[in-house]
Amino acid sequence: MVSDAVAWRRHLHRHPELSFREHETARFVRETLASFGGLEIQTPTATSVVARLRGARPGRALALRADLDALPIHEASGEEFASEREGVMHACGHDGHTAMLLAVARLLAARRRDLAGEVRFVFQHAEEQPPGGASELVAAGAVDGVDAVIGCHLLSTLELGRIAVRDGCCTAGADTFAVTIQGRGGHAAFPHETVDPVLASAVAITSLQQVVSRNSPPLDSVVVSVTRVFGGTADNVIPNEVELRGTVRTFNPDVRDRTIAAMRRIFDGVSAAHGASHEFQYTKGYDPVINDPALAAIIREVAGPERIIEMDPLMAGDDFCTYLQIAPGCFFFVGAGDSSAFPHHHPEFRIDERALSIGIETLTASALRFLA
Repeated sequence: MVSDAVAWRRHLHRHPELSFREHETARFVRETLASFGGLEIQTPTATSVVARLRGARPGRALALRADLDALPIHEASGEEFASEREGVMHACGHDGHTAMLLAVARLLAARRRDLAGEVRFVFQHAEEQPPGGASELVAAGAVDGVDAVIGCHLLSTLELGRIAVRDGCCTAGADTFAVTIQGRGGHAAFPHETVDPVLASAVAITSLQQVVSRNSPPLDSVVVSVTRVFGGTADNVIPNEVELRGTVRTFNPDVRDRTIAAMRRIFDGVSAAHGASHEFQYTKGYDPVINDPALAAIIREVAGPERIIEMDPLMAGDDFCTYLQIAPGCFFFVGAGDSSAFPHHHPEFRIDERALSIGIETLTASALRFLA
């Protein structure tokens, strides 16, 4: 079983697909699921797959979720099964998540006559790109009638053999913003004749650090990161405008609202001080993932105290939160750290594939425990 999961994962790793484009990935998942027998296979969207396993007796319904999509990153991992698609890479472990859930589906399908209730295997597209694939699956009724949802995430920065879970807030709300600072361009040798949006943007970027250090209470967690800057066409030309883009991460709705207000004040003030103008767009993305304590207790029970660690909330975001509008859920992390420990979304990201067996075991045991 584990060798098959490794082979599935490597196949998916060689052939990554971006969000909303996972056509080959979804076809591979459908064909693999069909080979197990006993599953009702559905395609709620063009690039997602849901398989229903109905037990021999009535009971509760549990959804298990994995994500399918990759990232627009050029792979530099050096793995022999590295991506064959230029500029696209499974740099977050979704290939492993899909392989693990395929293995769980095969294991549980073989035990269908012993099961009470239903297990729904949700292979979701587009986790990496808000508004995310989960919202489309919820709208399509893919998780209607389920009593609980469980998902897991491989974590390269967590020691192999460990499983991290917590009650309550697990991951952060993940928003994005874009601001275009508009000035008056001109010759770089005569800056006094321009309104320099590059300078205004630089001041705005440094001023945004005050949102965390001076506008948020010390015990409230918030991240404001400018991640992209666009502007200029030549070394001797001051451009007309510069665009800044980035992300905001929070755990609390009030903190999110205060952060948005502080950002507006900063952009208003910086623009006014430099004689510029601006357009500010803020897009609320994924909400925080809030784990149900009873489901988290199941993860702790089946994993065992020797593996479990109580984690701090992560500033990462995940649209697993969307399923929690339908049913209680739990999102946990499986240690997949190797000697490199490159972080997620890094060109050299790798996982220790021995983590797959731990994830398979924990998901399978959690499903059996919940249905029991």
